[in-house]
Amino acid sequence: MKDLYIIGAGGFGREAAWLAERVNTVEPVWNIKGFIDDDRALQGTLQGAYPVVGGCDVLLGMVQETWAVCAIGCAGTRKKIVGKLESNPRIRFATLVDPEAVCSGRVSVGEGSILCAGTILTVNISIGRHAIINLGCTIGHDAKIGDFVTIYPGANVSGQAVVGERVELGTGMQVLQGIHICAGCIVGAGAVVVRDITEEGTYVGVPARRL
Repeated sequence: MKDLYIIGAGGFGREAAWLAERVNTVEPVWNIKGFIDDDRALQGTLQGAYPVVGGCDVLLGMVQETWAVCAIGCAGTRKKIVGKLESNPRIRFATLVDPEAVCSGRVSVGEGSILCAGTILTVNISIGRHAIINLGCTIGHDAKIGDFVTIYPGANVSGQAVVGERVELGTGMQVLQGIHICAGCIVGAGAVVVRDITEEGTYVGVPARRL
């Protein structure tokens, strides 16, 4: 089994630990060593069944091959943390796919990404590095999801949509067929994106409009 550290001891971090446990029920892959979190108030505590062993400095000091996955929802923060940890070539990034995520054989998933239970990905889909696809999402044919994207629970991305790097798509929102969303945008919960988004910002409503 591979030693695995989960970066982020918050709610989604604990969900990621559960996801790794679910993977192990199908095939024993991960030896979950605990959480990594720079919040000193959490260090030394137990979060669920696993300890918070320290901050990112613990991983940066590793001298043997070590697996980690970043389970922090904020896309920009996740990118900064991963960029910092990439300075240690001994850190490898785990890709976690829940056994109840439904994916065809024509889906590519980048390293460090997390696909949660109930998610459905159809055909000819590309998921970038360190993306998070949360519970119960759907992604349609020929969609492209960029690096460090966060898709929150119950969101629907239609076929041929293109979602840029560091985009966050809120709970229950929808992206219509063929829509392009530029990098760095946040789309609020329940919004419906009916036209291309070409300017970075926060978008809410039906149809989605920039705040």
